[in-house]
Amino acid sequence: MVNGVIFDLDGVICDTAEYHYLAWKELGDKLGISLDREFNENLKGISRIESLERILELGSKQQEYTIAEKEKLTTDKNELYLELIKGVTPNDLLPGINEFLHSLKKEGFKIGLASASINAPLLLEKLEIKSLFDTIVDPTTLTNGKPDPDIFLKGAKQLDLPVSECIGIEDSYSGIQAINGAGMFSVGIGDRSILTEANIVYPSTVQLDVDRIVELVK
Repeated sequence: MVNGVIFDLDGVICDTAEYHYLAWKELGDKLGISLDREFNENLKGISRIESLERILELGSKQQEYTIAEKEKLTTDKNELYLELIKGVTPNDLLPGINEFLHSLKKEGFKIGLASASINAPLLLEKLEIKSLFDTIVDPTTLTNGKPDPDIFLKGAKQLDLPVSECIGIEDSYSGIQAINGAGMFSVGIGDRSILTEANIVYPSTVQLDVDRIVELVK
């Protein structure tokens, strides 16, 4: 039985990964660390501070900043990102997502959001779909980020559903690990050769289908 669907945001509902990349790249340039799009794939699905740690490791600068300085750097990155997403509109929803969300709502499923981004509520408002979500997990309340399952476990708890009645939808390897670790059926969006541990992978969000997924869970 499936009664709840818990979504990641970036790469599943909308594609703001490019904005994250541009913001991290600008910060990296200021730190003297060159980032490319291939490296940026390692930052998908993880927290802001973990992303910064990986960037500093790339530049062999892990020990050059205090905790307070690292927090300031993540704040700087977020300000760059917020400036970039000012123009986000419902047109930035990925193909088929609006229809999929409404079909879930119509059929009585509970809908949750499990994003590592603290800007998720703002983005849902800009995309004009916030009212469709029954709950949004606040990542700042969690000790561990993805691939730890905490965010999906909390999502199920906030939906007041057992994990066995929830499915998770992600586009990153760490996100799929988090869903599986929570004991949920995992749906990947993207490349099967990357999302190897997902129960099912769709190349595009336009292929998401409520009845098909429920049948696969059964």
